[in-house]
Amino acid sequence: MSNAPLMPKATAVWLVENTSLSFAQIADFCKLHELEVKAVADGDAAQGIKGLDPITSGQITREEIERGQGNPNHRLQLAVSKVRLPPVKPRKGPRYTPVSRRQDRPNAILWLVRNHPELKDTQIIRLVGTTKSTIAAIRDRTHWNAANLTPADPVTLGLCSQIDLDFEVSKGAKANPDAVLRREEEDTLLPAEITTGEDAAAEERELDVESVFAKLKQLKRDDTDDDEDDDRR
Repeated sequence: MSNAPLMPKATAVWLVENTSLSFAQIADFCKLHELEVKAVADGDAAQGIKGLDPITSGQITREEIERGQGNPNHRLQLAVSKVRLPPVKPRKGPRYTPVSRRQDRPNAILWLVRNHPELKDTQIIRLVGTTKSTIAAIRDRTHWNAANLTPADPVTLGLCSQIDLDFEVSKGAKANPDAVLRREEEDTLLPAEITTGEDAAAEERELDVESVFAKLKQLKRDDTDDDEDDDRR
């Protein structure tokens, strides 16, 4: 299947007005539905659209149109372009963030900084579309809204896809494995105030309960011994 011509509807308008091609042939050439072409011919669609001559624009030859007019089963073919356009390179730069989501970026940056210290600033910029100064302010807690920021997953916020996040995280882990090890140690090691605080007090309470039960058992034994002595007397 050949590609559609430039400005398909404008081309269809010109072909309807200036040729005797069938609706099916024009629809196939312009990659439109046959009913759309019929609507163009009836004046119900493409009103106000000026017809575009595909011959002068080099998209089809006059001979090709004549072959189509002479044979209703002939399928029109686009002319081979003599102009070679260079391939379009993907644009490099920060990800575009919709206006409605920009207020969530600081929360996403805080989440990335805390949960993935292996990520470089350039990687965070690619993920959520921010600036280095904003990342530095959030890291240093000098951001103007630092007191109200709450970490939030950028994938949940819709700022990036899970595939992009996983790719950047794996890339950052290979480039900075020490940061990953530090994060794992922080996740596994508990602070001293936790290990020596409530848990220790709980253990002491358990020990106290055991000692109480031991004393009760001893008292019962003593009472039993006294009863036996009374019986013997």
